[in-house]
Amino acid sequence: MINMKLDYNKKERAGFTLVETIIVIFIFTILALGVSSLFTHIFTSSRDRLSAIDDIDQSRQVTSSFINEIRVASVGNDGSFPITLADDDQVMFFSSYGQATNTQARIRYYRATSTLYKATVIPTGLPLTYDLGTEKIVAVQKNLSSTTSPLFYYYDGDYMSTSTALTQPVNLTDIRFIRISLNVDDHYTVSAGASIRNLKDNLGN
Repeated sequence: MINMKLDYNKKERAGFTLVETIIVIFIFTILALGVSSLFTHIFTSSRDRLSAIDDIDQSRQVTSSFINEIRVASVGNDGSFPITLADDDQVMFFSSYGQATNTQARIRYYRATSTLYKATVIPTGLPLTYDLGTEKIVAVQKNLSSTTSPLFYYYDGDYMSTSTALTQPVNLTDIRFIRISLNVDDHYTVSAGASIRNLKDNLGN
């Protein structure tokens, strides 16, 4: 009789009670939310890293293109001085890079809010003239930081020895070296510069 009573009690206690079931569901839910949050964080971080890598690659392409163009800046086909504008957030010059023989494109880089644009005018006609109505504008770098630091820095013939940028307003005829500095999302900065070969008069440096 005693054994039968014990077996009966075991049967009565088998399985989960309602409270135990609720506790199990609660714990499972917390674990599921934790795992879901972990995967979301992993994928978000991966996406952010890939986006940052893309931005870095884009910045390098922009600075490389700028350096190639500014290095061979020269007198425009309309007789204009090689550099026609030199502000903190905007620079305009004439360059033969990537152009037909004896053709100088008018190239303008400028910042509008958080985007860097490149505007190009290819001369046409005989004699060659620049029709501003044909200006082609392309966004070349997005996500620029909101910092007030200049995008462009200008140096005279002593840039190798002083490394001191010219102050605004810059005398265009003094410029011998230009540096571009892109700060993206306040996370990184890509900077590069080049001397203007056709204006270089400090051959001893």
